[in-house]
Amino acid sequence: MEFSALLTSAGINIAVCVLFLSLYSVLRKQPHNFSVYFGRRLAEEKFQKQDDYFSFERLLPTAGWIVKAYWCTEEEIRQVAGLDSVVFLRLFIFSIRIFSITSLVCVFGVLPVNYHGKEMTHDHIPTEPLNVFTIANIIEESQKLWVHCIALYIITISACILLFHEYKYISRKRLAHITGSSPNPGHFTVLVRSIPKSDNELLDDTIRNFFVNYHGSSYLSHQMILRKGHFQRFVDRAERAYRKFVRVRLSESERNGRSSMSRCGVCGVRASSFQLYRNKFLEAKKADLTNPEVVDAQKNCPGALVFFKTRYAAVVASRVLQSSNPMLWVTDLAPEPRDVYWSNLWVPYKQIWLRKLATLAASVVFMFVFIIPVAFVQSMMQLEQLKKMFPNLRGLLNKSFFARVVTGYLPSVVLLLSLYTVPPLMMLFSSIEGSISRSGRKRSACLKILFFTVWNVFFVNVLSGSVLNQLNVFTRPKDMPTMLAELVPKQATFFITYVLTSGWASLCSEILQVYNLVYNFFSKCIFCCHQNTEYVYSFPYHTEVPKVLLFILLGFTFAIMAPLILPFLLVYFCLGYLVYRNQILNVYYPKYEMGGKLWPIMHNTIVFSLVLMQVIALGVFTIKHSPVATGFTILLLVATVLFNEYCRHRFSRIFEAYSAQDVIELDRDDEQSGRMQEIHQHLQDAYSQTPPGAAGSSRSGGQVPIELILEDPAQEASESSQELCDTVQEVSEAHEHSIEEAAGKAHCV
Repeated sequence: MEFSALLTSAGINIAVCVLFLSLYSVLRKQPHNFSVYFGRRLAEEKFQKQDDYFSFERLLPTAGWIVKAYWCTEEEIRQVAGLDSVVFLRLFIFSIRIFSITSLVCVFGVLPVNYHGKEMTHDHIPTEPLNVFTIANIIEESQKLWVHCIALYIITISACILLFHEYKYISRKRLAHITGSSPNPGHFTVLVRSIPKSDNELLDDTIRNFFVNYHGSSYLSHQMILRKGHFQRFVDRAERAYRKFVRVRLSESERNGRSSMSRCGVCGVRASSFQLYRNKFLEAKKADLTNPEVVDAQKNCPGALVFFKTRYAAVVASRVLQSSNPMLWVTDLAPEPRDVYWSNLWVPYKQIWLRKLATLAASVVFMFVFIIPVAFVQSMMQLEQLKKMFPNLRGLLNKSFFARVVTGYLPSVVLLLSLYTVPPLMMLFSSIEGSISRSGRKRSACLKILFFTVWNVFFVNVLSGSVLNQLNVFTRPKDMPTMLAELVPKQATFFITYVLTSGWASLCSEILQVYNLVYNFFSKCIFCCHQNTEYVYSFPYHTEVPKVLLFILLGFTFAIMAPLILPFLLVYFCLGYLVYRNQILNVYYPKYEMGGKLWPIMHNTIVFSLVLMQVIALGVFTIKHSPVATGFTILLLVATVLFNEYCRHRFSRIFEAYSAQDVIELDRDDEQSGRMQEIHQHLQDAYSQTPPGAAGSSRSGGQVPIELILEDPAQEASESSQELCDTVQEVSEAHEHSIEEAAGKAHCV
């Protein structure tokens, strides 16, 4: 591939980026797009809607959003989006810092050495093949390889210093998050599974007797986890339909000049008619603990949430074995209420290890099946193979411009489109695994997507010369450094174009929110529906973190191999830092908090990238017969591994467990201030098995009372459903009557 083909790909992507950013700056000003570009602020009711009037200024592209995103402080981001968003943005800050240093060293030091590595007559630069800019242009036993070795040391030492600083900084932020946030019910709650059943007593009594006996001084109460039946799912669907009905009615009333007093119950329907019915229904179910149906439901109970009086007692109970049989009375610290993944709590504990093995096997199979589209992508980069595969396109492929577009732009686009199938499938695998929290499921999906991306995007593309090369990685691991040293520089062209298409273009697609924009257009302009701003998206860490980490890996591995990739990566990280800050501030709503637990994954992947860079450099120095540089690279490799071990022992446990010092001090503060009694009362109402949005308001963080969900009480289904329909009809008639009454008052005035 010639340098001109790379310029063609860069020009196409720059044009796409400018077009998308200009469209975004215009579309974000249109009132009917506020729900797309300001979802978080609308959900928190902190955004003042503007009147839908025409203004010429709304049609002019501006860069004001960039200024607002840049000058927002880190503390403001933490307050509105949580610690996870801060950790994600710190990844960009680290990348900008390290690749600024790397670009200075490699572009101005290594790149000229590569270009003049062989004594040859250089043509005009646009007509030069890209291989002359790589380390493959260096002759054997060249003294110029010392430049690459010194650059390797500078990059590694700088990266380790910055990584240690970031790990220490984020660890302090996590500790401050734990001690400074409002009381979390999850700190007082333990999830108990694999509870032994007895024929002589109810499971409810078994749980109470066990914890009173062994944790009597700290046990507070417990809540059983019961599987939902058909009737409860019917109630949940009816509630969602009712809320949509009320929303449409209220919006019509506002357009007709309805008085605001009728909405509060003074001059109209009682707003809580349906909720009063629901509370009455729940109270009736709670009181009926001697019902045979309740007994049958408790027999199928998969576990319970046990509440303790102090945080320290809950932490201790979650970390120790409760029984001499490790498969009974299994305890884990419960997630926060918004983070609980209820459907997985019903999974029997004995099935979890089988589920993990099955999903691991399925993920590995899918990774190898995906080699097929990757091999097709690599074939598109060979012009002669394309002419043989598509003889009808031989005329177009003979033209230089079309050949540059097909070989320099389309392969990475095809790979990017193929990768869109990966996140949903990996999220499905993570759900099947049995994670008890939504954040745990997302973290598991993040790891799966990361392994998949590194293997299929990097290793498979590098080793795609033949199937034999891919098998040699496993059969001859000792030869892997030399094999990678030979193959990695040859794939520099593809990965540079991949950074342009999957990096730059994906950022522009992210900020434009293409899918949501199209959905919003059809729902509002075509079908005349009103957007529900209560349901907004949470940030997709499981897709964005692996993507950024892959670009960091590409930056390190190609830093001394093909330094031309570094300027494009630096632009990606700078643009991504601004784009994601804007999206976090305006679009995504934090539904739950992971507490910065993604940083150890980021740190380990970055260290792996450094080690991979050194292994490839070791192979290059071996091939080029530079034994002294090889010895210094081995020393650097050992030092990097030792650095990672030190960071793991120094910081990693902060992200895995709570310290006794912190939780005891928090307990003492709450007891001295008198808040502990209030916290204990809130625990009784914190956890609900109702799905998100089924009751209460997600914006206010309210939770419905604890429910006793029966296991499909079919005998009561028909009577209760009829009563529910009558209630909805009553509310509908009351709304219509209030509208007519308000209209009559307005006419009299």
